Amino acid sequence: MKTRLCTSRRHLLLAATGLLAAATSPAVLAQASAWPTKPVTIVVPFPPGGGTDAFARPLFAVMTKNAGRQFIIDNKGGAGGTLGATLAAKAAADGYTFFMGAVHHSIAPSMYPKLDYNIESDFVPIGLIAAVPQVIVVNPSKVQATTLPQLIEHIRKNPGRLNYGSAGNGTSHHLAGELFKLQTKTFITHIPYRGAGPALQDLIAGQVDMMFDGLGSSAGHIKSGRLRAIAVAAPKPAPGFPDVPTSADGKLPTYQVATWYGLWAPKGTPREVVEKMQAEMRKALTSDELKAMWNGLGAETPNLYGDEFGKFVGAEVKRWAEVVKTSGAKLD
Repeated sequence: MKTRLCTSRRHLLLAATGLLAAATSPAVLAQASAWPTKPVTIVVPFPPGGGTDAFARPLFAVMTKNAGRQFIIDNKGGAGGTLGATLAAKAAADGYTFFMGAVHHSIAPSMYPKLDYNIESDFVPIGLIAAVPQVIVVNPSKVQATTLPQLIEHIRKNPGRLNYGSAGNGTSHHLAGELFKLQTKTFITHIPYRGAGPALQDLIAGQVDMMFDGLGSSAGHIKSGRLRAIAVAAPKPAPGFPDVPTSADGKLPTYQVATWYGLWAPKGTPREVVEKMQAEMRKALTSDELKAMWNGLGAETPNLYGDEFGKFVGAEVKRWAEVVKTSGAKLD
């Protein structure tokens, strides 16, 4: 019996060694070295028109131009961005599917009791794409307030009569609203959507009163006057928006929320492909074209790649878990 077990172990060891050799065979390495040889799919877990989309499309358009190969956006909205994340986590780790997520995916573990993926262990962190402050925006025809103190006073005089849209349960829009309610001791009804794009459409149409949105997706609507920016949830003005007051200007200095966007690969993606994607991403993000565009969206250009980005995400998961616990936020 003992001899049979030892033989089985040897067979398992030989099989594992064979798999390792196959994974590092010249053919596999050559394929990774030539990457990309065909279009690359970027899973964006929200519908078109939201903040993630606002940064994904220009970034991957520049990368398509630089690499001479197509980087195709595949919008997979639903369940606060967790549906697209699940699909991306289960995709083939061959270097032709990547996942562009956001701060929402560091919040989801605290909001959704049973996720089909783990953002820290089922993906390889590629890098941080952009970071923008949240902005409190209102429909000008429905909310007359023009400053943060006026808005807070208006909400207090009309408890429960105002509502706010979000990109979905467990997103930064949702948690930013819950944190605002907690800090101002006010009540606003949460209306979740399947992405920031649909929520913004209803806000502009007057179906909802206000949003706590990432500045990137609201920027164009603020500049056009379709939305009124009350304040950015930051201690300093956002790039490209010096005239929008800060939460500190509105006497709510502790209200600080930022939206960030990042890129991951499914676990098991060849290291050489990961490094090439990082190089292409860095090249695009440091271009004058994207620097100017990010400035127009109120975003900063970060410099976090690989393990450092992974550590950042881990810290965000812990931070938002505390916010969820303190605010008592729940799925609506």
